[in-house]
Amino acid sequence: MKLKEYLLDNISLIVFYILLMTFITAVIYLDPTVKVWTNNILYLNIAAFFLFCVYLLGTYLLRKRYYTQIVRAIQVEKEAIYSLPAAHNYEQKLVRKLLNKIYDEQNSKIEKIYAEKKDNFEFISAWIHEIKTPIAVSNLLIENNRGQESDDLLNSMQQEVDRIDRLVEQVLYYSKIGDFSKDYFVHDLGLEALVNQVIKKHAGTFIHKSIRIEMDSTDMEVSSDKKWLLFMLDQIISNALKYTHQGGIIKIHAEKDEREKRLIITDNGIGIRPEDIDRVFDRGFTGYNGREFTKSTGMGLYLARRLARKLGHDISIDSVYREYTRITIRFPKLGDYYTGCRGDGSLDT
Repeated sequence: MKLKEYLLDNISLIVFYILLMTFITAVIYLDPTVKVWTNNILYLNIAAFFLFCVYLLGTYLLRKRYYTQIVRAIQVEKEAIYSLPAAHNYEQKLVRKLLNKIYDEQNSKIEKIYAEKKDNFEFISAWIHEIKTPIAVSNLLIENNRGQESDDLLNSMQQEVDRIDRLVEQVLYYSKIGDFSKDYFVHDLGLEALVNQVIKKHAGTFIHKSIRIEMDSTDMEVSSDKKWLLFMLDQIISNALKYTHQGGIIKIHAEKDEREKRLIITDNGIGIRPEDIDRVFDRGFTGYNGREFTKSTGMGLYLARRLARKLGHDISIDSVYREYTRITIRFPKLGDYYTGCRGDGSLDT
């Protein structure tokens, strides 16, 4: 810090000193009751000016040392916050405390970004690995049955293509979930029509595995976003189909009370082990079923619950291993919906 810069920073103090000494000199000189020689007044001003200059020079040297240490802290390669000089006054203590707070907040944000980047990388890696399987199976089916027409072949091909479609949808919705507030529109939707649309999409699997579907009391309207709710239903029903045995049954019904409406999807498939039930909505968790019976990215239910909560809904699950799995989507009444949502219409997850 140069002396010129320091004087400019303290110009108000210098002006105050000049005005103060002018006032004191005028009072002494003009007061008829006070008899002071002109030389004494001059001596008083010179002495005061000298002391004031000593004060300015002293504080300049102290601050110059402090600012020099700050400049060095900025220039060093290691984190500057650890190279800051010790605070000598209240102002410097406040500035240091503020810098520490900013540093901690930025560190937390950076750590969060790194964690999300790592999670995204792991998911994309797993997704790429998973999508290679249906592509390879499709190519193998085509090569082994080239020139032949077979319903079994077409059904197998359709299943693999559907699996590719679900995986592509997962990564698409996963990429959009961070910017959710720009891509949703909540309005009244008929549950029955939406459920039928998802069932029609999976009709081939229902027929191929001879799985029956039973629907009851689904003629009900809920407030949600059509696209995102369809994706949630697709993830849940595809999971039910995946883990339901040949000739099984999937039941879908709706109910309501004074607080909420509920859509309940129950299958009589392999169920979920007790040690896995509390983790099925965790990102990337596949559990025993995902490892033993079919390959899984562990993202379907995670995305479904996260999207549900952003829309002001919720998803819960209960299951008995080797007996059934029941998933409930809860739609709060309109007043509770707006109470539970943030300003952008989404909940914290």
